[in-house]
Amino acid sequence: MSVVLQQDLVTCDYPQKLEMLLAHGIGLWDIFRQCVRQGSLDAAIRDGQLNDFSALRREYPQLRRVCFNGKTAAKIQSWFQAQGYQTLVLPSSSPANAMRSFAEKSHEWQQILN
Repeated sequence: MSVVLQQDLVTCDYPQKLEMLLAHGIGLWDIFRQCVRQGSLDAAIRDGQLNDFSALRREYPQLRRVCFNGKTAAKIQSWFQAQGYQTLVLPSSSPANAMRSFAEKSHEWQQILN
């Protein structure tokens, strides 16, 4: 996101990062309210309990587009499309996603601003 927004988010603490994202009209929300995961790979997620996306819609009626960080998150894309949201599946930003270079991923992530 630092590359996309052309701002240093790396040195910011988490609340500052969220503020900077919101200043650009970008919200951040996890797909899962809670889950069990050994390590950091999405493939290791077990017993995932989805967040209440109906509540998200009620609280943020101006939300128009939902972008997914990788294919695991995008598994619920069809629900958002059925609710009338535009959706965009982006390549996972995880370093474990070595199929694409950082430059390639950054280029695709620029679509967030469109």
